[in-house]
Amino acid sequence: MEKKEINISYHVFSSMDELDQQFQILMKKAEESLNNAYAIYSGFYVGAALLLDNGEIVVGNNQENIAFPSSMCAERVALYYCKANFPNVKVKKVAIVAKSSQEVLKDLITPCGACRQVMSEYERLQGENMQVILKAEKGDILMFESVTNLLPLAFQSSALNRI
Repeated sequence: MEKKEINISYHVFSSMDELDQQFQILMKKAEESLNNAYAIYSGFYVGAALLLDNGEIVVGNNQENIAFPSSMCAERVALYYCKANFPNVKVKKVAIVAKSSQEVLKDLITPCGACRQVMSEYERLQGENMQVILKAEKGDILMFESVTNLLPLAFQSSALNRI
């Protein structure tokens, strides 16, 4: 038996002022977007903003439904909109923010597994990394250079490619 390890790396920022200007703008757009989230069941609001390589910014927010499986996360709302409206444009940066109506979030909220898988697929399809930045209401801000750092063993196989 051989033991192996997976290591991930990320950057930690203590305030928005430490971020580059593009990420500051993207974070503000994600925060604006979360205010339009439809989260009446969970009281948990998430906003996502994508910076595309053509300079466009696409936003999304979580959309809940009384039939919970019909709900959609902010990250997938933004990515699916992007792919539908800008099919050949690459995503350069992703900003994700969260807040709760019940308490101030101090712990960072990361994308769920389904969103990580979708992000991984889009990163693989475009052949370029997407930088991902995560922020709660309080506390540190984390930045990942690639979705691979969020999902190091993503589901993918060349056997599934039919193109």
